[in-house]
Parts: sequence; C-alpha cells; structure tokens
Amino acid sequence: MNFQDISEQRRAINFFDPEQEVSQESLTRMIELAARTPSSFNLQPWNLVVVREQEERETLKALAWNQDKVAEAPVVLIVLADRKGWQEGHPVVEQNWQQMLATGGMQPEQRDWFLGAAKSLYNWNEQADLAFAVKNAGFFAMSLMYAATSLGLETHPMDGFDHEGVRRTFQIPDHYWLPLLLAVGYRKPGLELQPAKWRKRVDEIVVRFDGGGA
Repeated sequence: MNFQDISEQRRAINFFDPEQEVSQESLTRMIELAARTPSSFNLQPWNLVVVREQEERETLKALAWNQDKVAEAPVVLIVLADRKGWQEGHPVVEQNWQQMLATGGMQPEQRDWFLGAAKSLYNWNEQADLAFAVKNAGFFAMSLMYAATSLGLETHPMDGFDHEGVRRTFQIPDHYWLPLLLAVGYRKPGLELQPAKWRKRVDEIVVRFDGGGA
C-alpha cells in the first residue's frame, strides 16, 4: 500500500466491530510508525493514554457526548500534547540532548544556545507553549491515522468531549493539553460507507494576500 492508497482509503469510521479486538502487536506497530513523525527540535511533545477496558471506555463515552463509537471501538487513544516538552530538565529534552551529543549534532558548549533557542521559539508568549505542543501532537495524531490505515485498521478522531472531565477521570497532569480522542478498531461488518466528503481544490487552498505570485 503506497501513500496515495493510504490517503484515499483513510476514513473516519463511526461504526466499529466491538467483537474484533486490536492486537497489542498491531497497536504497538501503529504507534511505532507514527513515532517517526517530525517534530520541532525533535522534542516529540506527545503522549498517549491507551483505553482498552470496556468499563473505562463506557466511562469515556459518557464524557464524549455519549458517542457510541467510544465504547464500540476496542481501543481509544487519548492524545496528549505536552506544553512542558521544551523545558530544561524534561526527560525527553535531556534524552534528545544526549542523543545529539552522541551523534555529533551538537557540542557540549552549545547547550545554552539549544535551551535558549527552544525557549525563544516555544515560550515567547502565553500561547506559544500551547501552540508548540498542540501542533506537534496534531502531526503525530495524523500519522497515527495513516499508520492505522496501512495496517488495515480504522480510526475516528474526536474533539467532542469534556476535556476537563477526561483530565480528572484519567488523572492527567495539568501541563498536558488534550487535542483529541482517537477511536481505533475494525469496521463493523456490512457497514456501507457514505461517499467521501468533498475537499477543497488546490486553487482554493493556495492563497496569497500581498498581491504576489503568478
């Protein structure tokens, strides 16, 4: 399956087969593939809470506008965006720094520059760290969906949920933003998909506001 196939076949599925489990092997492979997503300074400010147990999915469903797919899909991922993912002392920041030293990408005397650059990019105003976390986690979430399609899985991203309720219920620390829930599973047998929704044309996507361009 090439990328064109994946892009054209990926759909947001509303009805999952509750009888067909997603193996741990498939889920692990899906996350491994998505982990290759590029990120700012390679800081990878994303994490996942994996919700598998039926009781937990029912609890999550109640917090997600009672969408049946939350309980029907065998796995729901709570995607987390780490607003502290750029800070000195953060485990990923420090691991990333050590890896750059080991590969020669950075020299020890560049540490202050590296930390200062990350701070200036991702903490220059009160929205910057949120933007940093959410845009990178968004890249990761899209990769999860494409990876799932490549493995024969179906997904559905959801923004319709009680963010603070999910945070409290799953005891998620405050420095994480919750961009979306992602249902993962297999299509309900016999489900007939509606035609794919319209998409903007290239000429509707590409814009200029300064009068430039061809």
